[in-house]
Amino acid sequence: MTKYDFLDNFEFKNGQQLKNKIVMAPMTTMSSFHNGMITTDEINYYAARAGGPGMIITGVAYVSDGGKGFEGELSVADDSMIPGLEKLATAIKQRGTKAVLQIFHVGRKTYARILKGDQPVSASAIAAPYPTDSEMPKELTNDEIEQIIVDFGEATRRAIVAGFDGVELHGANTYLLQQFYSEHSNRRTDKWGGSRDKRLTFPLAVIDHASDVIKRYSKNPFILGYRMSPEEIETPGIRLEDSLYFADAIKEKVDYLHLSIASYKRTSLNDKTDVTPILNQFAKITENFVPLIGVGSVENPKNADDVLANGADLVAVGRELIREPQWVQKVASNDEASIRKEISPSDLDELAIPSVMQVYLVESFSSVMHFSTDSANVNDDYSGQFAPMEGYEKKL
Repeated sequence: MTKYDFLDNFEFKNGQQLKNKIVMAPMTTMSSFHNGMITTDEINYYAARAGGPGMIITGVAYVSDGGKGFEGELSVADDSMIPGLEKLATAIKQRGTKAVLQIFHVGRKTYARILKGDQPVSASAIAAPYPTDSEMPKELTNDEIEQIIVDFGEATRRAIVAGFDGVELHGANTYLLQQFYSEHSNRRTDKWGGSRDKRLTFPLAVIDHASDVIKRYSKNPFILGYRMSPEEIETPGIRLEDSLYFADAIKEKVDYLHLSIASYKRTSLNDKTDVTPILNQFAKITENFVPLIGVGSVENPKNADDVLANGADLVAVGRELIREPQWVQKVASNDEASIRKEISPSDLDELAIPSVMQVYLVESFSSVMHFSTDSANVNDDYSGQFAPMEGYEKKL
């Protein structure tokens, strides 16, 4: 039997322990009720995947009504959500898996029809270039920015009350936290924008406030993670150097840093002369300071150990846990031969995938799911290009 490093346990500096180094990556289900309350379908989906990974990070939940990105999105914007979130946390935590709620504000990456007629908002009144029908956002006022910081704190408090083991601030995939750091979406000249350090002001304020809330309300060790996208393709926009600078600025403020890249082998998309994998470059920043979660096209045990060998402390697995909910258990029991490497459209119900998510996977993500009905020429090598799930796709 092959001995894999990712099956070893892991301990965060705050004392939280994981039974292994596999993390289920946050993935959209689009299956919550119209008001953001959790559905039984979602709870069953997570329950089917609990027990294997050391930690499961949920699909994103919006922290305020103006931060909703799409229909069927989970909400953590009101105390009325707590009972449902408690059921979700309980389902995930069965058999020793830790539960982390991913939280965000979508910023300009939404539509007025999603916001019941309200205009999307962002750091500045600059429309996103992708998708091409993006709407012009309203520039947030100082008071509105301060309120959103409070909203992130309240979302963190609700996660604590609901029994989660942590929250992940979703600062990736071109959403609001990233929009404030990007030169493309942030053209402000006040304290929230301008220089690179001033563009860091909002995400740092969110991190600091969430940390304060954790200290105030959590009686047990509670994880605060941060997810980021290393690069943007817009000009001007975030470049790898900017994200490494960001990582250095927060490495002692959070409990882990989670990259959002579709291939752990990816090199810079903007500087083709830079052939060092992005994962390795972040590892040099985070080593001995903060755990790094590597991610991207991890489909077999060798891939997972490769991620660790390239400097990550934990390995996020996404699509493979959709296809194979028992991935960790099968590896641990020396049953790798039975692991699904493809997914049949006929098996989606059996895999406890919610009906709306099934449509989403087929219509928006078919090119990356390895459906058994795919043609032989499907290309899902994202080491040198963006994948649909990195914030440039159009949701259903």
